[in-house]
Amino acid sequence: MSNVKGFQEYAEEARLNEELVTLLKESMPFHVISDRLLERIAAIARRVSYDPGEVIYHGGEPSDDIFIVVSGRIEHALVQGVASSTPIRTMERGDVFGWAALLKDRPGRLAKTTSLSASEVLRVDAHKLVEILDTDPTTADTVMSRFATMITKDFAVSEDRAQVAPQRKGSRVAARGGGNGGGGGQQTISGISLTMFRFAQWLRSPRPYLMFIGFSILIGFWFFAVEVWKLPRFREMPGLTEVWREWLSTDPIYGLSIYVPEYYTHIWVSIRRVLIAFALATGLGVPLGLFLGWSLKFKEYVFPVFETLRPIPVLAWVPLSILMFTGLETPVIFLTFLASFYATALNTMLGVQSIDESYSRAAYCLGANHRQVFRHIVIPGAMPFIFTGLQISIGVAWFSLVAAEMVSGQYGLGYVINTSYTMVRYPTIVIGMVTLGIIGYATSAMVRLMGDHLMQWRVRELALGEQS
Repeated sequence: MSNVKGFQEYAEEARLNEELVTLLKESMPFHVISDRLLERIAAIARRVSYDPGEVIYHGGEPSDDIFIVVSGRIEHALVQGVASSTPIRTMERGDVFGWAALLKDRPGRLAKTTSLSASEVLRVDAHKLVEILDTDPTTADTVMSRFATMITKDFAVSEDRAQVAPQRKGSRVAARGGGNGGGGGQQTISGISLTMFRFAQWLRSPRPYLMFIGFSILIGFWFFAVEVWKLPRFREMPGLTEVWREWLSTDPIYGLSIYVPEYYTHIWVSIRRVLIAFALATGLGVPLGLFLGWSLKFKEYVFPVFETLRPIPVLAWVPLSILMFTGLETPVIFLTFLASFYATALNTMLGVQSIDESYSRAAYCLGANHRQVFRHIVIPGAMPFIFTGLQISIGVAWFSLVAAEMVSGQYGLGYVINTSYTMVRYPTIVIGMVTLGIIGYATSAMVRLMGDHLMQWRVRELALGEQS
């Protein structure tokens, strides 16, 4: 019987915890937090009931907790001296109040809150909440930035009172004007310290060790399959020891290692070609994709031609590129450009098509013209898809480059791989492949970081849109 009773208590506790997580998902800005963090937040939350007319807290009282309405109605009345477009508001299920607990220096309560009916709220300790958010700096920045946006939108207090409590070793989100329960603001991030903090958090997470295990499995299989087990399909391949010795040799047998200047010449030539092709693909593909998604008439003319040319393999263009362009460099850049251009244009078009038409209609109703809608709604709305397309674009640019350098070119990593095959320099093939992988990964990461930097504004826009 005791086991059955214990199981029932555990099941009831699990059900209540699931209810809390569901409620948090409905609350701004907790809905952007992962389920794992929400479960930890739910574990520190306390359910408290209030009778009709009962005061939850008075203005000026110490602010230690934030509150989330579970049921009932709560009146939130700002104290004198705190300006707002709605000084008195009614909070219902999912609404969050008591945000002063997260402000810098923990000021007193900025409002008086009273239960208008039999109500139940969640009380969350602000200090413990910040500690939980600190375990995921990206989420912490998003939550605090949305809180800052909520403050700026609805309240007006002095700037020194309206700063979010700084996160441990991380960034600080400050709101120019703030208050107790509502949102929007300006983000002030110390780039180097935030980067170091995120790197430290990454090291403490399982991800680097899982990545290490993945590479260890790959390298280990390569070593055992080629040098130890000598499997039929692998025994003719260059072994790990042979490649490593050649790559780090001051006097390489096949003439290519990290100590040979020619190695870096090949790397630079390939990087230069990819950057030129990527810049051309971005400069032409993004505008084309914007117009394909924005203008139905333009799409009817252009998209059938675009879709006819897109499936043609890059290698099929080799003879024509040699005929169309003079010299050895231009055909390689053209072939590298093609696949990158298609990926960029297509993703940009899909980004425009994904924008909710209600935004454009609302802008037109407010007097915006076509140019203003295109500039302020279409382009920003398509940015996430654009940068996704650019990440794909830089990747396909690299494998298109290799194909182009194999058939046309005198320098580059693709040229190295092809020449090494014809000259039976198999370790050099692997050196070229690994070098391509490392540089390709780095360039893709740079595009991703650039997109994250340029789209920091999305945090504020999403917060404003969802709060309104």
